[in-house]
Amino acid sequence: MHRADQNSSPEPVSPEYATSIVDMARGLGLDRIGFTDASVLDRARVALHDRKDRGLSDTMGFTFRNPERSTDPRRAVEGARSVIVAARSYNVPDTEAPGPLVATIARYARVDQYTPLRQALQKIALRLRADGHRAVVFADENDLVDREVAHRAGLGWFGKNANLLLPGAGSFFSLGSIVTTAVFPPATQPAPDGCGTCRICIDACPTAAIVDNGVVDARRCLAWLVQKPGVFPVEFRESLGDRIYGCDDCQSTCPPNVRLSSRHRPRDAADLPAAIGPGQFVDLLELLWADDEWLLESYGRWYLADRDPVWLRRNALVILGNVAPVPVDDSVRSVLRHYLGGDVPVLRAHALWAARRLGHVDVPDSLRDDPEPMVRAEWDRVVTPR
Repeated sequence: MHRADQNSSPEPVSPEYATSIVDMARGLGLDRIGFTDASVLDRARVALHDRKDRGLSDTMGFTFRNPERSTDPRRAVEGARSVIVAARSYNVPDTEAPGPLVATIARYARVDQYTPLRQALQKIALRLRADGHRAVVFADENDLVDREVAHRAGLGWFGKNANLLLPGAGSFFSLGSIVTTAVFPPATQPAPDGCGTCRICIDACPTAAIVDNGVVDARRCLAWLVQKPGVFPVEFRESLGDRIYGCDDCQSTCPPNVRLSSRHRPRDAADLPAAIGPGQFVDLLELLWADDEWLLESYGRWYLADRDPVWLRRNALVILGNVAPVPVDDSVRSVLRHYLGGDVPVLRAHALWAARRLGHVDVPDSLRDDPEPMVRAEWDRVVTPR
């Protein structure tokens, strides 16, 4: 046991103690672990302000909401001296779509990645507290820029897509941290850059959202646009394809991830929490006919603005316009008719776009004079049928 003296500045933990924490983390299913100090994340702070000033963060909150807080671990834990950073893989294999009327979920959102990560970190934090240290866990929260502390802890390098790539392991990882008063030896060198002149992720982005090395314009990024409330930007609707939540294109095309999938066994679904998640695909018609209670029970773990399933339905209607076989069958015609005559303006508008995209399926003339401007604007829009 290494117990801190509460009346003096804490001494560094012994190498043996640090090693025991690493061994404990691995035993709890964490794939990588590193240490860094708890000083201000200066580079991340500058980057967050830069993105906000240039409008690149759009209306995102998250760590952009308060950069001074999210880049200073000491604000999270008084007297913090170190940050323990852990990574847990979610590299599950893709499978073939079961049919045409499905939407795809990005890997990170298919099952609950953060519960097992958080549980493992909590067990480590309990040990630290038992040994006299303060320790607080942060995972998928706005209080800490997790990729920056992971980079500073030597876990990986930043790809041109702004994701953290772990040497030999790629980027399909969830990150979490423990901010603690214990003094651990920080990483002395960053992970070497592994991208070089490669720009595959930049070229693979379906909306050209990667505007510079490591700089993503959220206003163009599908992973953000599917979460953002309001009208889905018309210029990116076709690019949305079948993505209902998240987008993996800049990661799935990244050479380290491609090499990994061909050489290594991904984490099996059985290794992931029994808890549950929707998996890789969503049945579009099931989603569009479901009530709010069912949708929140099934997808409430995702970020939904105002906890409102309307945004899932909006996305699903755009996807329906992109993937439904033409000419449409009665099941598609029925669900479109339901939303075209519904009482939610944003859904009427997106159903109108989908119907036009599928060949003007049962579009009522009354929408021409709809009381909502967004619906009238959609009526006036020229949509090329598929």
